[in-house]
Amino acid sequence: MPLFWLRVALSLYAVGLLYALAAVWGGREILTRITMPAVGLGMTFHFVALIENAMGTGVWTPASMHELESLLAFLLMVFFFIIYARFHATAPGLAVFPLVFLLTASAALGANKAIAPNPLFVSSQWIYIHVGLIFIGYSALLFSFIASILYLIQEKSLKSLKAKPGAFWTRLPALAVIDDIGYKCLLWGFPFMTLGLIAGAMLGEARQGASYFLDAKIALSIFTWVLYVVILYTRWSAGWRGRRAAYLATFAFCTAVLAWAANSLSHTHRFIAP
Repeated sequence: MPLFWLRVALSLYAVGLLYALAAVWGGREILTRITMPAVGLGMTFHFVALIENAMGTGVWTPASMHELESLLAFLLMVFFFIIYARFHATAPGLAVFPLVFLLTASAALGANKAIAPNPLFVSSQWIYIHVGLIFIGYSALLFSFIASILYLIQEKSLKSLKAKPGAFWTRLPALAVIDDIGYKCLLWGFPFMTLGLIAGAMLGEARQGASYFLDAKIALSIFTWVLYVVILYTRWSAGWRGRRAAYLATFAFCTAVLAWAANSLSHTHRFIAP
């Protein structure tokens, strides 16, 4: 049943994918009225799938890469609706909906493949805290990156005299709103990422000692957190906003992607075939 509900969610997320594709071609009005209810319902079924899977297996932390993808997709949708409720902006969905669809599709199509987690971590209660907090932090960083890209697109379109009236970037929020979305996402996500790293560090150091911090995945995660601090510091003290803040947030997100990719090189986050 969890897989069934996940595939139902995937079919509803497909509406969001169509919305994003239609927006690029300048014809999103047709799907606008049904997109929010559809992806919202998809998020509900996705939540049901996560809960049923956890209750059925007795393991409340992701036990495979596909379960990580499913959890990340769900958190991205939660973050999207928080932003939608706060700023009444659907523009982040242009990037989020396709990504959520791809993550959910990967999770739904690969859920039957048996992959075993690192037993050192699944056996600990701290992993629940670590995974949940760190994923919320990464979700916030992703939305900050999306806001950065939207800001650069909107800024360029406003400066260009050749911008077509029907193009999707002409319907983006004002620059100040996009910049505020990026900044608020950083503020919301930073405490979660910090606490998530602390929880992971406590668990890793207790199990593996100081060698835990030499892991490629951990080193890149810490570096991403440092960039997080730099972004917030430059906005608070130096007043960096707009383009400079967007470039810095983009660089931080690229580092986060490298940290995610480093799972294959990690001794503490690797999933192996049983």
